[in-house]
This record gives sequence, structure tokens and C-alpha cells, in this order.
Amino acid sequence: MAYMDFVLILGTALLLDVLLGDPGRLPHPVAGIGRVIGFWEACLYPGKVERREGRRRGVLLCAAVLATTAASVGLLLLGASVAPGALFAVEVYLLYAALAWRSLKDETLPVATALFRGDLDVARSALSRVVGRDTDVLDEAGMVRAAVETVAENSVDGVLSVLFFAALGYAAGGCVAAVLSVWTFKAVSTLDSMVGYEDERYRDFGWASARLDDVLNFLPARIGGLVAVLAGACLGYPLLQGLRVLLRDRRKHRSPNSAHGESAFAGLLGIQLGGGGFYGGVFEERPWLGDAVRDPEPEDILRAHALLDAAVALFVLLALLALHGLA
Repeated sequence: MAYMDFVLILGTALLLDVLLGDPGRLPHPVAGIGRVIGFWEACLYPGKVERREGRRRGVLLCAAVLATTAASVGLLLLGASVAPGALFAVEVYLLYAALAWRSLKDETLPVATALFRGDLDVARSALSRVVGRDTDVLDEAGMVRAAVETVAENSVDGVLSVLFFAALGYAAGGCVAAVLSVWTFKAVSTLDSMVGYEDERYRDFGWASARLDDVLNFLPARIGGLVAVLAGACLGYPLLQGLRVLLRDRRKHRSPNSAHGESAFAGLLGIQLGGGGFYGGVFEERPWLGDAVRDPEPEDILRAHALLDAAVALFVLLALLALHGLA
């Protein structure tokens, strides 16, 4: 019975994401975590101190944010458990709010739409809302690469890692544990996005957040890369080419996890991703991923969406089969 409860909760959350996308104006837990991080950063940021003290304060930041998030989610679930049906609704909403499946497509579709119309200025404007690089210097191929990279890289931390930690949490302690596991991961992911930079302010203070995010995404990235290749093969893309590029290029990134999704998508689509870009007017060199079998084209953004959908579906199927075997 508990297994079917999890299947129903997860399935409903996925369906809501497909139908509604980002919760929008509804209360979003990520925004709450952002405020929690801001509070603890104001309390703990050490200013100019030696590296060891900066990193120590960063570890305290991680501990404080994770404890606050876990306590908040736990109290919310506990409060909901007193009313029939309320716990189910809260669990569904919290899993739904953690997913960025449809939003990845919604954010990059306007780029493809503008490119199909030949309106490069509108495409650059749409892309600038999604990526951190300078979009005004990108040609059509560069914009396609940037959009596909966004979908491929974020397929892990935005979707597959969420599903991974939902399944892991359920295996460890049931549906409530699944939700707590997911939002512990999301707290770390939000920490990394807010303080995990290598600039002067966060180089030491954000070190623990960035490294913890790397640790938590380690397995999902590797499983996700393989699942993406298998899902692509189900859609008719070349399995061996995707696997070859994944195994060859998955380490060609300063992050230990980011290149797994990107190299899988690059290999399946037969295009090159990466290659660097301008950030604040300064060119940042990055390795190329994949082989230039052909030039990127706007249709590749839609193909990346299809690969994402297939990878999510296959990942869910495999996770549920594994959990059923444990039940």
C-alpha cells in the first residue's frame, strides 16, 4: 500500500508539472529557502578573513540552512497529517514545486520560436533570461548550443536529481522521507546557486555549498547521462554514438557533474556543445563536447525537449521498478 501511495504522489506531481509548469504566484518553497539563505548569510558572512575561517563559516551556513529547511518541511508535513487528505496534497505540492521539467522547456521554447521566424534579436533577448553568458554576440548556431546546453545540464539538477532523491528518500523511510529528502537536496542546490561562486565574496564562504552540491549530484548525473543515452536510443538516435561521446567527454568540465548531460545530448544529436562564451565581456574558454557531425539548427532545441521527456519517463520507470523490487 505504501508503494502505491508513493506512485500516486509522484505521478500526480509529475502530471501537475506537465500541465501547469512552474507554480508561478503560488507559495514556492525555493523562494522561502532563498530568504532563509539570505538570513543566515547575513548572520554568518565573515567579511575579509583567512581562508580557513571563511570555509568554517560556510560549513555553518550549510548546516543552518539545511536544518532550517528540514525543520520547516517536517513541521509542515506534521501539521498536514492531522487532516484527512491534507498530507497527500502537501506531499504532492512539495514534489511538484521541486520539479523544473516543464519550465526547462518553457524557458527555451521562445528561443526556438524566434529562431524559426528568423528574428535573432528576439531570440537573443529570450535566451538572455535563461543563460548567464553574453547573448548579443551569439549567432544562430551559438544560441541553439546555449539553449540545448541549458536543457541538457539542468536535466540533472532540475529534474533527475529530484526524482533520484524522491526515490532514495522513499526507500529509506516512506513518502514523508521522500519529500524531506527532495527538499534537503533543493536547499543544497539553492545554496550553490546563491553562494557557490568563485568570486571574491564567495570563494571561501560558498566553498562548502558548491562541494556539497557536487556530492549530491554525483550519482544522479552519471545515472542521468546513461538514461539519456538509452532514452535517445528509444527515440531512434544513435545509441553507440551517444554512449561514445558520453564516455569520452563527460569529464570535460570544471564541474564534476555538468558535462554528463551535455555530452549525452551532444552525442545523440550529433552536434558540438560547449566551446566557451563571453561573460561580462570576457571570453571564458571551455572544451568542446561532442562531434561536429552537422551544424546546430533551431530544431535541435525541440529535439532536446524530446530527449528530456524521454529521459524523465525512462528514469521514473526504472526508479519505480527498482522500488517495487525492494517492496
